[in-house]
Amino acid sequence: MSIGRVRRVTDGTVTELLRSPTIIRAMTTPPIELEVDELPTRQRHFRVAVVTETYPPEVNGVARSIACVVQGLQARDHAVQLLRPRQAPAEAMPVPDAPIDEVLMRGLPVPRYPHLRMGVVSKRTLVNLWASRRPDIVHIATEGPMGWSALQAARQLKLPVVSEFRTNFHAYAQHYGIGWLRRPLLAYLRKFHNRCHSTMVPNAALASELMAQGFRHVSVIARGVDTQLFHPSRRSEALRDSWGAAPGDPVLLHVGRLAAEKNLQLLVDLWPSIRQRHPRARLVLVGDGPAKAELQQMLPPSANVVFAGMQHGDGLAACYASGDLFVFPSITETYGNVTPEALASGLPVMAYQYAAAALLVRDGNNGGLAPFNDAAAFQSRTLALLEDLPRLRAMSHAARNSAESLDWDGIVQGIEKVYASAIDGTSIALRAGSQLSGLEARAH
Repeated sequence: MSIGRVRRVTDGTVTELLRSPTIIRAMTTPPIELEVDELPTRQRHFRVAVVTETYPPEVNGVARSIACVVQGLQARDHAVQLLRPRQAPAEAMPVPDAPIDEVLMRGLPVPRYPHLRMGVVSKRTLVNLWASRRPDIVHIATEGPMGWSALQAARQLKLPVVSEFRTNFHAYAQHYGIGWLRRPLLAYLRKFHNRCHSTMVPNAALASELMAQGFRHVSVIARGVDTQLFHPSRRSEALRDSWGAAPGDPVLLHVGRLAAEKNLQLLVDLWPSIRQRHPRARLVLVGDGPAKAELQQMLPPSANVVFAGMQHGDGLAACYASGDLFVFPSITETYGNVTPEALASGLPVMAYQYAAAALLVRDGNNGGLAPFNDAAAFQSRTLALLEDLPRLRAMSHAARNSAESLDWDGIVQGIEKVYASAIDGTSIALRAGSQLSGLEARAH
């Protein structure tokens, strides 16, 4: 039985009521009465080509979140074709519950990130692929060479395209001594995204920033978090013990790339002050990256610092849940997926007041906030949180509560609306173009 809104028409008078069964009934005796169920609009099902240059088992925020989008689309009965670079055989993914139509392309190692691969594919290859198996929409998650080829192929085939702005590549330039590339990178990103029907960003602040820089057709779609994987119940005293932390010792945790753009020098500068006040404190850095060796020299094991390496799945979730404060000094995030992951794990977050932290962290309730890029304020607020450890640990419940509403199904429904708008807009434009061509032909 279906539930919908019924419109009742009697002698020209219209009344509305809720009705359970779907009925169209005509009465044979006066007055004539017609009952019609007006059911909610049925969900549309799309054939979606998702193009990404990173995907699990690669460990980074983009890979994890785009995998959740793919799984969410499949759960809502969309047909997904996943195009990504071929990964090393040792990194082969386990067989997913729902089959994925994967198209693996040649990949090259990304400079300074050898565990990541950059997709290499020609426009012609994708044109041939999509001409024979035409998707309803192309969803480009990354703006690398593979994303560019996908964009060009989709435009040639007049396929609607949506994209995501996930990484501040132009902001990274200054951290690698190539600040002169900032403006060309920004120009490329603007050109890329303005050729799409819509660019999805995770918050209104980033949308405003991009539109001020000339980006068009920007849609705000929040990011979700796997609240089943990231959960306070995964806290492990055995794991804490392996870090050298007794039950009452404060553990500060950071998860992310060990790279210059993550602003980890701030933690290096802050750590001696923390150790002076809390000699038993531990700093645990989860992740890998080009700055690891340098950080290991500045933060040796004798300083109560643990380099936990790359973690994913249950291991990563246990790391989050086993900390006492998540410290996140990055100033180059578009969102920062690690923030909701930490909160969902019951881990209070100390961060700058922007991106995901500005949306999710309430200072003094589920963590601490400092004005953007104010290093002194970040250090002061971190030390203040650690001065009251019982209160800090009591923030765990508020942290978890603030993430429980970030359900991926709701996020995917928002993405569906962006798809529908792009598909409908393309159809209207194609029909208008066809009609115009017909008029021109008749005129001649």
